[in-house]
Amino acid sequence: MNNAIEIHNLCKAYPDFHLKDISFTVPQGLCCGFVGKNGAGKSTTLRILAGLSFPDSGTVSLLGQEAGTPALKEEIAILFDQPYFQEDWTALHIEKGLRAFYPSWDSAKYRDCLNRFGLNPAKKFKNLSRGMKQKLAMAVHLSHHTRLLLLDEPTGGLDPAARDELLDIFREYLLSEERTILFSTHITSDLERIADKIVYIHDGEIIYEGDKDELLSSYCIVRGNRLPAEKAGCAIGIRQTGSGYECLMPLKHIGGLPAGTVTEKASIDDVVVYMERNEKIEN
Repeated sequence: MNNAIEIHNLCKAYPDFHLKDISFTVPQGLCCGFVGKNGAGKSTTLRILAGLSFPDSGTVSLLGQEAGTPALKEEIAILFDQPYFQEDWTALHIEKGLRAFYPSWDSAKYRDCLNRFGLNPAKKFKNLSRGMKQKLAMAVHLSHHTRLLLLDEPTGGLDPAARDELLDIFREYLLSEERTILFSTHITSDLERIADKIVYIHDGEIIYEGDKDELLSSYCIVRGNRLPAEKAGCAIGIRQTGSGYECLMPLKHIGGLPAGTVTEKASIDDVVVYMERNEKIEN
């Protein structure tokens, strides 16, 4: 399988933050969730992938070409938490303004997307709801046959129905095996529904890269009255509660816990929260 994204030993330094020699790949045809707390380096990485910033060192390639290569601009698309179009433009104005920049622009596809997404082509951008603005941006991206979609918090601030509609659009986008998504979000339940792979970044470093289901099957939440001393080293992000304790624990270490201990499946959000809490405890 070819890789749509390849990052090797990427470094980027700012006065108060560093990307520290990060490396990961995203195979073509998959949706990869990119997770981590605010300030971990997700947006910095996405900006470099999009050619909006440049690395201090390391290599970044998209679809087999170096990031920032002009020819890539037709094949990649970026969807942030807020699309940026001229406020008084309608969908028709947006098409007129953009199609000259994309030789493969498909007007019939654009009109079809507007219709399927329930978008009024004569309504001004400023009068659209947040969810409608995101769907309009996706109509644009689908109309120049992009092969790689970079998403930075695209579902943030949307109500559950609008999020569900947008996730359906992303699923449809992935029906073509040539298309790939890198999806950065704090709403990790979205990733559990759509992602194939997870990359977890913490303080500018990659601490997990792998299959989503493998990550979720590797950990569980443990709650109990007493944590045996021999299990303390396996507990991640332990927190004392009124009835005892709770923590994240690798599934392979739960054997031998006292009777009455409760274990339950961990979500992606659980893994991130307990890992970040563990960092605070150790510091």
